[in-house]
Amino acid sequence: MKRSQAALRQARAALYPTLSGEAEVAYERNAQERLNDLKYEQRDSQPTGAFSSTVELSYDLFTAGKRSARIRAAEAQVRFNQLDVDRVRSQTRLEVANAYYDLQQAGEQVRIAQAGIKNVQRLLTDAQALEEGGLGTKFDIIRTRVQLGNAEQELIDAQVQQEIAQRQFVPLLSLAEVAAVSAADPVEVAGAWQLSLEESILLAYQKRAELPQQLAQRELAQQQRKAAIAGVLPQVSLFANYQVVNEFNESFGTLQGYAAGARLRWNFFDGGAAFAAADQETQNRSIAEARFAQSRNQIRLQVEQAYKNLQANARSIQTATAALKEALEALDIAQFRFQSGVGTQLDVITAQTDLIRAESNKLRAVLNYNRALAALQRAVNDLVAKK
Repeated sequence: MKRSQAALRQARAALYPTLSGEAEVAYERNAQERLNDLKYEQRDSQPTGAFSSTVELSYDLFTAGKRSARIRAAEAQVRFNQLDVDRVRSQTRLEVANAYYDLQQAGEQVRIAQAGIKNVQRLLTDAQALEEGGLGTKFDIIRTRVQLGNAEQELIDAQVQQEIAQRQFVPLLSLAEVAAVSAADPVEVAGAWQLSLEESILLAYQKRAELPQQLAQRELAQQQRKAAIAGVLPQVSLFANYQVVNEFNESFGTLQGYAAGARLRWNFFDGGAAFAAADQETQNRSIAEARFAQSRNQIRLQVEQAYKNLQANARSIQTATAALKEALEALDIAQFRFQSGVGTQLDVITAQTDLIRAESNKLRAVLNYNRALAALQRAVNDLVAKK
């Protein structure tokens, strides 16, 4: 960004005249003059010393459009880079949001696994008590211990995934490698999207940086084409200079002079280089136009995908919420029946497995909804959630 702004300042510098100076001190002993002196005057010439300096002020009066084309091209490059900053900012926000949701999911999976272990431990205690009272069997205890081992393994896997999510999140925020991070917010729906699909697509066309970026790229190519063609057109500049000369071996002293006028420069033939450069920029302009159409189609596809994912996950949340409620009720009933000696331990284990699956499904549905919402916000370049 700063580089393109500096390039724009460089291009705008052509709007001002240039002031340059030159000074020279030289001692000269010309071989031909020495020969003439020896032939006609029978003496060797002495070296001559001179000091000369020139100060010149010049200004390009007419550049056949090259100066203005270069300035407009630099302005287009600045616009392109500004839009690219906006694009990168939006993409970074999406990446951070997804990484945070991964961190939330990993933390919740650890919590669910820990809760599952507690439930199995309680079930093991009940099975041991029933076995001691003659109402249970050794087989029930062994089966519960197997279930406990499986739950502990699930906890280990969840903790590993949590550590991975933490390490992936740290670089996004440029934190220290040893920094410990965790999700501070509870898992809940991040917000609602109030716009229809067509309204979302139109908003994306208006706010996405990629489309005006291609327009800026087209403008850049157009102006560079003009600048290239101007290279074989006449150029007119004004100049004024002041000179000072002093030959050390002469008695004339310091002499002064000046000059002012106009210069016409015309590169009549450059081997076709200017028109070849212009043809390249014509192709670059066509490429920018084609990429504009491609970006427009891609933006529409991204909005449609995110919008449909959002709707699908909203329905999944409703289904998972109802299933979780029923799983909790089923576990309470199974535990009560087992403690009363009516139900079996297998019923409790099955109910606990169903509860863990229901909790995981609810967690996944909510976080997938939030990811889809973040993707939709990115697709329309909207940094504020629609509440």
